[in-house]
Amino acid sequence: MVLVSDIYQSRSDNEAAIILRQDPVVYPGPHAKGEFALSEHQLRNYRKNGFIQLRGLLSREEAAGLLCEARNLAATSGERGLPEAVLEPGSDVVRSVFRVHGLSAVFERLMRDGRLLDVARQILGSEVYIHQSRVNLKPGFSGREFYWHSDFETWHIEDGMPRMRALSCVVLLTENSEFNGPLMLVPGSHMHYISCIGQTPQDHYRQSLRKQEYGVPDETSLGFLVQRGGLQSTKGPAGSVVFFDCNTMHGSNGNISPFPRSNLFFVYNSVDNRLGNPRGGLQPRPEFIAARENAPALQRL
Repeated sequence: MVLVSDIYQSRSDNEAAIILRQDPVVYPGPHAKGEFALSEHQLRNYRKNGFIQLRGLLSREEAAGLLCEARNLAATSGERGLPEAVLEPGSDVVRSVFRVHGLSAVFERLMRDGRLLDVARQILGSEVYIHQSRVNLKPGFSGREFYWHSDFETWHIEDGMPRMRALSCVVLLTENSEFNGPLMLVPGSHMHYISCIGQTPQDHYRQSLRKQEYGVPDETSLGFLVQRGGLQSTKGPAGSVVFFDCNTMHGSNGNISPFPRSNLFFVYNSVDNRLGNPRGGLQPRPEFIAARENAPALQRL
């Protein structure tokens, strides 16, 4: 049953809809002056576009160490058959590894690093916790695409995230170029919520993490967003960091180049925006995808 009071309904009708955002983009709060907080100019760009890219926030040496950790984690989790390791469709190649902050002390420290945490607290206006973390891997020649989607649509419907008060922090572990399937975003798309078609089956995550079929925006709505805002890829050297709003439309092409592409994601959610019940009678997704029980407010290193 769909609650009428839910302003961000989706997957409840046979027609798509475009709904104006009802939440702030940058929330007021006590964390505006953190050591690594964004400048007013940077905050304005984030409000306008729904994302900001900070080139070289981490050094190349740091990024190289993180990449090594990510590759080792992918290899070991795949060999052990951990549920956190998601394989490419029709393949035994690891596509993503989830809950990396729980599997790696290196990533657990990084999520608390002030260069990342200060910005997340500043934008969300509160203490934060990790809703989800993952590494997305795109090997050369065979890395598959991630189709267009808004994370919030999925988190709202399948996880019960109440409002748009979360963001993704993406650390580029390798160079992202125009050739190897960089993250692409639609500027300004965070101001419109796309209500998608279809009714979500139980345990949809088992398929959607490999190839998403529900919660995918229709082409007309995507065309509307792109006509308004255009497209921007987050090309940049390893060590660059992208912060983007939970409702920013994004995706990435497949990688048919020889150059592998790996990105690390930390999803910071406000402690005032903890998960409720999933919509449509769905059962909660596993803890390694959407944190409910083990989700303390983060303490800065």
